[in-house]
Amino acid sequence: MPPRALDARALAALAANPGCRRRALLDGAGVDKARLAEALGSPSAFGQSQFAFARGNSFEASVKADGGAELLRLLCRRLGVEPPAPADVTVPDLSAPGAAGRTARTALELRAAAGRGTWTLLDHPMLSLEVAGAAVYLEPDAVVVDPEGTVTVIEIKSFPILDGSADPSKVGAAARQSAVYVLALGAHRVRERVLLVCPKDFSNIPAADLLDVRPQLSVTRRQLGRLTRLESIAAALPADVTFDVSLPPVELTRSVESVPAAYAPECLAACELAFHCRGRARAAGEVMTLGRAVRGELGRLRTVDAVLDAAADPGPAADPAAAALRRAARLRAEALGVTV
Repeated sequence: MPPRALDARALAALAANPGCRRRALLDGAGVDKARLAEALGSPSAFGQSQFAFARGNSFEASVKADGGAELLRLLCRRLGVEPPAPADVTVPDLSAPGAAGRTARTALELRAAAGRGTWTLLDHPMLSLEVAGAAVYLEPDAVVVDPEGTVTVIEIKSFPILDGSADPSKVGAAARQSAVYVLALGAHRVRERVLLVCPKDFSNIPAADLLDVRPQLSVTRRQLGRLTRLESIAAALPADVTFDVSLPPVELTRSVESVPAAYAPECLAACELAFHCRGRARAAGEVMTLGRAVRGELGRLRTVDAVLDAAADPGPAADPAAAALRRAARLRAEALGVTV
């Protein structure tokens, strides 16, 4: 099967859950997780609809029309500088054979733009980032280099800005995705604030704001650095493990389950295998299905059965979590008028 390329959205999700070896291996191997989930009998509706995809492409094209004049006007307004005349903006051709060729061409144009002394707009450049020992190719919507040689990442989204504000969860996702691009541009003088461009209200008129992605950049750098190298994950698996979606579901499930997962409710918004992993985690009674906050409060108690046993034990508890559970059980019994 041809491998599916990792993108910044997948990397941001991976960085948010670095302990999930299953996702790290499947993404690193380029496995189509949507097809895999369907073959496992747990299809997911995760992903962007065709309507939203078409609307996003249309909005991006309108923002980049006329050599990106509107895009640069929005950026310059936020930076507090005078926008350049369209004739003073360089828009280089970044076409080249293959992802590696486009990455090399982008690096060449970035170096040239840094010494040009004028505005440069790179439309869909290709960047490279090493993750867990494997090269990942990334394609931001646009990158602008100002006359001083400072690079700004441009992220164009189709969700609206209503009355001056946007959906915080979507803005947060855009910030995490943009932080991956900033990380990949680390060899250059890159601004740690990215320009987020969205439609204003319910129109097609673009509005923009600068997002400070330093917190997301710090977290992403640390989490990606914690990822186990893919070779180490693969070496611990049986030699006959395969993720061929044509296999019978029983065999395919056995292969998938041989790779440890770290399910959390947040996976439902970021991973195509989330429904499968949630079902397995619930069947095993893992407390992580209740959320990371609950999991953190329960300490060494990893399963729901262990939690219930600890709450029902009438004896003294040395473990703080068990002691809190027993006190909660007594309070509940008193409120209900029952005997523990």
